[in-house]
Amino acid sequence: MTEQDTETKVEEAQTAALELAKLSDDRRSAALHDIADAIDDSHEEILEANAKDVAEAEEMLEAGEYTQALVDRLKLDEAKLESITEMVRSVAGQDDPLGKTLAARKLDEDMELYKLSVPIGVIGTVFESRPDALVQIAALSMKSGNAVILKGGSEALHSNRVLYDIIRDATADMPAGWAHLIEAHEEVDTLLGMDDAVDLLMPRGSSEFVGYIEDNTSIPVLGHTEGICHVYVDSEADLEMATDIAYDAKVQYPAVCNAVETLLVHESVAADFLPDIAARYADAGVEVRGDERTRELIDAEEATDADWETEYGDLIVAVRVVDSLSAAIDHVTAHGSKHTESIVTEDADRASTFMRSLDSASVFHNVSTRFSDGYRYGLGAEVGISTGKTHARGPVGLEGLTTYRWHIEGDGNLVGTYAGEDAKPFLHEDFDGEWNPGHRSGE
Repeated sequence: MTEQDTETKVEEAQTAALELAKLSDDRRSAALHDIADAIDDSHEEILEANAKDVAEAEEMLEAGEYTQALVDRLKLDEAKLESITEMVRSVAGQDDPLGKTLAARKLDEDMELYKLSVPIGVIGTVFESRPDALVQIAALSMKSGNAVILKGGSEALHSNRVLYDIIRDATADMPAGWAHLIEAHEEVDTLLGMDDAVDLLMPRGSSEFVGYIEDNTSIPVLGHTEGICHVYVDSEADLEMATDIAYDAKVQYPAVCNAVETLLVHESVAADFLPDIAARYADAGVEVRGDERTRELIDAEEATDADWETEYGDLIVAVRVVDSLSAAIDHVTAHGSKHTESIVTEDADRASTFMRSLDSASVFHNVSTRFSDGYRYGLGAEVGISTGKTHARGPVGLEGLTTYRWHIEGDGNLVGTYAGEDAKPFLHEDFDGEWNPGHRSGE
């Protein structure tokens, strides 16, 4: 596609965003149910397209170009499609994120200030092999009143095209251009240069990829990078619980960013814990890479320095025995990606120390890292997991796709009244109230 094609799509998205923001929540939610219905009616078509992508990806896997994790993320089946439509309906059922009064302040008896939640506008997304990401992002954009430019990976080309066509056709009565699909690398480069039209970029991929986006645009970037997640088994852990958590965090779905990659074990429980988890891992086909003290207790491959900073996305886990709670915290701080960490311990004070000492977006106590997910958090879905600190962190749902603006309701008020020697003082009194267009509280 030509550069003009991309610019036209973004211009259409700008117009659509303004219209979408004015639509009622009932209208936007109804459109999401239409999308879910259309996907339910199109399983055969979707799976046929996905089979093409998977077959091509498996050829690339054999050639050493793709990883097994990428192929696993790419695959769709009946159960996955049902979970996708469940997700869309869950997003539709969320509270309206728009028009909320976030703050209300009386500036004067006849002048009130309101802070209201509004859509961001036009969002550009570039995401990984998972075709369900396209539906998640589109659904959250619709519910939050944002127009969206979607760029999926070439490995999911057929799946993304079919899913996009289904979404577009199902929302034909919505503002034209609210969702656009782009495919070529040149289109991404064009998108990165449109800082006057695109309000936010959300890349999902490696640190190198997100860094490339950040280095080549002046558009604000909400980055989703690697998930180098940790589980720390403390000296005060319930070891049966710890084994279950470490197993779930690695095996339940190893190809995703919230799967554990490094298991840290306190030296006082290592001899009791490691043989049990090693046996569970072995049964599941997990390759264990351990430091010297780990390898003294179980059979494992030798871990290298690179293993502590690798997102495997596969049935591989790095294991290190640590001397203390502080050593575990130091390891996570030095090697983590600020995604998700979990401590397994029965000591509340030690749990508190671990959780308050880390700078990750999500930090858990006695649960699997796999809970770091927008749907599981009750957000309906997520457009990604932000490992940065602005403006959203962790799983980014509807709230992360909104910003705010200020409204004032007055009665001919003039700045001059509140300036100079005879200036009238402001009240600046906060109150509980909702913005009502054309009215002030009590009217």
